[in-house]
Amino acid sequence: MAAIYIGMSGWRYAPWRGDFYPKGLVQKNELKFASRAVNSIEINGSFYALQTPERYRGWAADTPERFVFSIKAPRLITHIKRLHDIEQPLANFFASGLGQLDDRLGAILWQFPPSFKFDAALMEAFLAQLPTDGKAAKKLASQSDERMQVEGYLDWQGKRALRHAVEIRNDSFVDPAFIALLRKFNVALVIADTAKKWPYAEDLTADFVYMRLHGDKKLYSSGYSDAALKRWHKRMDAWRHGKQPDDAHLISPDSKPSPGPRDIYCYFDNDIKVRSPYDARALLESFDLTGALLTRPGELPQGIEL
Repeated sequence: MAAIYIGMSGWRYAPWRGDFYPKGLVQKNELKFASRAVNSIEINGSFYALQTPERYRGWAADTPERFVFSIKAPRLITHIKRLHDIEQPLANFFASGLGQLDDRLGAILWQFPPSFKFDAALMEAFLAQLPTDGKAAKKLASQSDERMQVEGYLDWQGKRALRHAVEIRNDSFVDPAFIALLRKFNVALVIADTAKKWPYAEDLTADFVYMRLHGDKKLYSSGYSDAALKRWHKRMDAWRHGKQPDDAHLISPDSKPSPGPRDIYCYFDNDIKVRSPYDARALLESFDLTGALLTRPGELPQGIEL
């Protein structure tokens, strides 16, 4: 049975305090609370700055078994260097401590800016550099800058498979050649709901699905109605069974994905009006996945000190 992971992009937001987080919950316990209300979170601090093995170890320790983190890769690689001369930044990223998450490591998100256009040769060279397992990640990390070589930087499970997902925001990627490249390297195309601001596609290009729901009416702020969540539930149920909805929006409709069930990672990024944790919880409930979770939004935590 394919696994379903649903949560939020990030967890440290001031407007959530006294709303999603119970009044009086100390900030150091926010991850403990959030990780017991949903079963996955997308770490986005890693997009802005490299983290450390110690920090990743701490996050792992604060979360229960079977909880999963996905990691947003550094903007230095995708937005600043724009995939040029990225060998050292890649090595530094994989030396920054991701391996400390161990079984809690989900997928790695590579988000590209709206100004970044599809270049087949450049994209293929990038995808070819991405490590596909812990052994390759360890080898890459060993080439990092000396400043990154602190305790734990090489702690990777050798046989641990790594998953990568790409989020695009430029119409030039609406090209079957791009879909073919992703399938060649088993990299997921992010299914990104962006209130129609950027391209939307549902091509299945890997053995898992990665979703980012930024808001269907207003970017980053609008919540999802019950009807909208039911629609997402139905689509996710099809994808996890290796099927496509009849009305799937595809870049490459003439090419078929490989068959088989797919794990799903789904993250809500409509946090401005404190919608993401509630939408995530509602979608988890629709799949009957909250039985093992210990807390509910806004309620006093169980076993977590205020």
